[in-house]
Amino acid sequence: MFVSTGDSTPRFTGFTLVLPAVSVGNVGQLAVDLVISTLNMPKAGHFHTDCLIPMVGNGPYGSLEQLSTNAEVYSHSDLKLAVLQIRSPVLQNKVKSFRKLLVSWIKSSGFSRTVLLSSSHAYQRDDQQLRGPALRYLLSPALQDVGDTLRELGWAELEKVSVFPGVNDSEKRLYIPGGGVTKGLYTDCCAESVPLAVVLLFCSEGDNVPDAFTLTNHLNDWLHLLEKSPQGATPWRVPSSWRLLFGSGIPPLLF
Repeated sequence: MFVSTGDSTPRFTGFTLVLPAVSVGNVGQLAVDLVISTLNMPKAGHFHTDCLIPMVGNGPYGSLEQLSTNAEVYSHSDLKLAVLQIRSPVLQNKVKSFRKLLVSWIKSSGFSRTVLLSSSHAYQRDDQQLRGPALRYLLSPALQDVGDTLRELGWAELEKVSVFPGVNDSEKRLYIPGGGVTKGLYTDCCAESVPLAVVLLFCSEGDNVPDAFTLTNHLNDWLHLLEKSPQGATPWRVPSSWRLLFGSGIPPLLF
């Protein structure tokens, strides 16, 4: 259930919704952090749900007066952009319920399109996925009209892989290892005629900050959220919370 920060519920009709999947390297979540921080997006509300592991923490974007929870919505009215940041994993026995909640909220809010930022295990790619860049996309039938635009940007659609590799290559399936709810949410949106684009990156666990910048740059090429500098770079602003991304460092008293 969406709970508004203010007294009235914000209207998202015609907005683009961007949200991450909790997936390999947390790439989608890091990319969403960059978008919220750079655009200085105010919080519009949060999700009250028992489908996510509960959490609370300090304000991740520099505000010490606000606490953060496991699922919060930010908005930018000028860009007609809403961002749902998910900060904790989905409980294993609540995955279907969480997908159903998301699809219901997306439909009732009237978003014009939804973009799911995700990632997948690089080491589980098949031969055809090893060619070209690490970026892939998927479009639900309700958003097929943007396919030409994405192909002009040089993006490649996620290839289906053999159900029985080396035995029978005629039967194919959609396979996103390490992608969390990505495949299930995509399937739900296809069935519910929800305009959804999945933008994912093949990557490995580790320092995934460069992957987050790569994914966000690709997103900006499509949605034009931020103007590039004369040198061609996009001036993303790293959130203050990233200073402790790998912990607080080694205590000097150990030496």
